Amino acid sequence: MPRITSVSWEVLECIFMKDDFEFSRQKGDHRAYSKAGIIRPLIIPTYKSVGLDIITSLMRTADMNRERYFELLAQC
Repeated sequence: MPRITSVSWEVLECIFMKDDFEFSRQKGDHRAYSKAGIIRPLIIPTYKSVGLDIITSLMRTADMNRERYFELLAQC
């Protein structure tokens, strides 16, 4: 299995939008996304390079496994 590496916020947005998340709001440089069945919104910072700790936290919140992440990453 490949390693999860830093990606831009646009790539993360693409991954989670393909997983049925919808943009709901933005405050400063943080964008919020929601999805039916997921209690907490995903907060994606608009950084040029989003680090591993943030990506894994977002995956945990979205209840997304590594296989699904890499499957969607390939589409973005």
